[in-house]
Amino acid sequence: MPKPIPRIGLHWKARLSSRVRRNMRRGSRKHRNVRRITKGIIHIQASWNNTIVTITDVRGQAVSWSSAGTCRFKGPRKGTPYAAQRAAVDAIHTLVAQGMRRAKVMIKGPGPGRDAALRAIRISGIRLNCIRDVTPMPHNGCRPPKRRRV
Repeated sequence: MPKPIPRIGLHWKARLSSRVRRNMRRGSRKHRNVRRITKGIIHIQASWNNTIVTITDVRGQAVSWSSAGTCRFKGPRKGTPYAAQRAAVDAIHTLVAQGMRRAKVMIKGPGPGRDAALRAIRISGIRLNCIRDVTPMPHNGCRPPKRRRV
């Protein structure tokens, strides 16, 4: 049986110590990578069928999100105000523990979950800097289709 070819470069002790170091590093990384987010933007998209709550930092990178569907509401119950309230509480819960204190709120859409989600945010203890309605409104609308000829 032929002899194994030794690695060129690292001494066996160096390889061993790097292996040991690698195993030492393998501990829980959850607590090391937690970012402290004190300010953020809460986006609420409320349609007639669902409500989606996304929380971003001030640069716009999504940090946490939730929707009525992920809170186990299915079918027509996703569009209810209670489902929107649960989605808002679910999205905010982790960030309050991380230290979020202030937020702006951007609300989009005509759905019934608008006010309920906002009420849940107010109860959570986050101070709101501003509440803005960013629902897209058409200026003149799309061009209508050409007339039907019979």
